[in-house]
Amino acid sequence: MSKVGTSIETASSILKNNGLVAIPTETVYGLAGNGLNPISVLKIFSAKKRPSFDPLIIHSSKDKIFNWVSYVPDKAQLLADKFWPGPLTLVLPKADIIPYETTSGLDTVGVRVPRHSLTLELLSQLDFPLAAPSANPFSYISPTTAQHVIDQLGNEVDYVLDGGSCNVGIESTIVGFEKGQPVIYRLGGLSIEEIESVIGKVELQINYSSNPKAPGMAKVHYAPQKPLVLVDDFSEAVDDAHTAYVLFNEQLEIDSNRQFFLSKSDNYFEAAAQLYALLRYLDISEFSKIVVKRLPDISLGTAINDRLLRAATKS
Repeated sequence: MSKVGTSIETASSILKNNGLVAIPTETVYGLAGNGLNPISVLKIFSAKKRPSFDPLIIHSSKDKIFNWVSYVPDKAQLLADKFWPGPLTLVLPKADIIPYETTSGLDTVGVRVPRHSLTLELLSQLDFPLAAPSANPFSYISPTTAQHVIDQLGNEVDYVLDGGSCNVGIESTIVGFEKGQPVIYRLGGLSIEEIESVIGKVELQINYSSNPKAPGMAKVHYAPQKPLVLVDDFSEAVDDAHTAYVLFNEQLEIDSNRQFFLSKSDNYFEAAAQLYALLRYLDISEFSKIVVKRLPDISLGTAINDRLLRAATKS
């Protein structure tokens, strides 16, 4: 079982020796290794049982992040200036120093500056970026606490840097550029509205198949082991005493012990922060099925719906 603590020095030493450290961010906990070292990168893929076609995001401090890319479009710079540190990943042409193991053979790499004081301090002490997908087995619910990491990857991680609960709770929004035009590849903790307020209209290319252009785009992802049914109206679901309902700003006329709230007050940010922890709780509960109603497609509701659709999709 890996050790848990808040020591930047311990985390830094392990990473410099090609070990793996779970790091806190504002979105979810990441499973981090040296993004320039193929050995460390392959350890990440092995620990997560992640398919080799799914590229990794690299994390670095704001003053170093663009060292790892070969070109930065003007609109990418605008987004970086506005939203970093924060839940934004930019997919840009990679620098030659980034190994293809990190990018799954792609000529582009996802780069991000996370908004968490412990991890920012750690990054400032490293002369290499951290490749860091979510610290959980591939396709399962992402971790938002140190305990979630221990529960799922405790024997695969050398150290868990405990930064408390993640306050955004869903992964970063991924923006790339095709023929100079911005494209959103993955919905996440930064809303479409916020992005368009800075760079204007963006195209959506949300992938639901294999061989993705960016991380976190697999068809089946973020999924509990129990069946999750996504509905447009709760009347569509077949009800029984073993079904749990996940609610947003409404209440059903059923036993209160089967109702679980993402938010009671139309707060999309609260709903995003609660989502993964609630799904994990229900996955180990006595309930045999989870029913969730789609949220309105505004603010972070769009990203939450994306996660629920992937969680409900069965291969």
